[in-house]
Amino acid sequence: MAAFGLVIVVAACTSGPVTTNPGTGTATGSATATGGSETITVYTALEDDQLAEYIPMFEKSHPNIKVNKVRDSTGIITAKLLAEKDNPQADVVWGTAVSSLLVADQQGMLEPYAPAGLEAVQPQFRDDRNPPTWVGIDAWMSAFCANTVELEQKGVPVPTSWADLTKPEYKGMIVMSNPASSGTGFLSISAILQMMGEEQGWKYLDALHQNVVQYVHSGSKPCKMAGAGEYPIGISFDYRAVKQKNDGELIAAVFPTEGSGWDIEANALVKKANIKPGAKTFLDWAISPEIMGEYAKNFPVTAVKTDVPIPEGYPADPTKQLIKNDFNWAAKNRDAILAEWTKRYDSKSEPK
Repeated sequence: MAAFGLVIVVAACTSGPVTTNPGTGTATGSATATGGSETITVYTALEDDQLAEYIPMFEKSHPNIKVNKVRDSTGIITAKLLAEKDNPQADVVWGTAVSSLLVADQQGMLEPYAPAGLEAVQPQFRDDRNPPTWVGIDAWMSAFCANTVELEQKGVPVPTSWADLTKPEYKGMIVMSNPASSGTGFLSISAILQMMGEEQGWKYLDALHQNVVQYVHSGSKPCKMAGAGEYPIGISFDYRAVKQKNDGELIAAVFPTEGSGWDIEANALVKKANIKPGAKTFLDWAISPEIMGEYAKNFPVTAVKTDVPIPEGYPADPTKQLIKNDFNWAAKNRDAILAEWTKRYDSKSEPK
């Protein structure tokens, strides 16, 4: 049965760089409190439509901090961080999978920092060391987008479970995120291996592979493809499925009956010789009540409890949908999982 559980021992979709100009303010620790300005580089895997809402809030309250925002899929952000280990370019990581941040943390790449307001963060959403190396903002989970019109025309029902997706009637109908480039893809693969055990999990993935047309390099793209009618079913994540459904697309947002894989979108300060005060100001803001309320409009499970209603389209108790998740296991075995997955299934990946 799905359960909202963590096992954390060690603290711990695609576009090019985009530059915006959020600012500083007079928050504690900000270099701009004296009237100066600085530029910080923020790596993020948050969705573009979310950033369009969030970034202006920071710009308004901190007009003197310039943010060089680099947005990409989780896997690409992770690879970029690791490649830059000896010469880090990012100052802050914002809204990126904790399973990826754990990899960076295990390599000594994150600087411990306790942002203002940390006391309000639920214990399961932060590194348990003091000060923490990462702090979560919300959780996102596996979900399917099923194009109801396309499925009806083909005479097959909307799938309701992971098990359904391996049925022969869905052959050639499914697109899924590539776990090597997408955090959404990885959380789904990790969930299957944890729920079923590795032996049965790989057997399941072998069967699923028979029905998959393509693995794409984005967490949201499978839902977008399903919504556009390119393929009837996209294995994606909750926010994208619910948003497209609520925006009027003819899809069903499906939360699999066995439970959903999930991960925490988290923030961290990158360890480097020159840690800018503005980076700490940004991390303070990134868990503040005003932005936490905005996160809650998109995700029902947030690091800080809010009074924002659960968005329409989610299960009544979203925490019951979440499988028991061992993030340390996922981080420790990430490279081995991706190597095995690539060997077995990469032939169906879209060109990069």
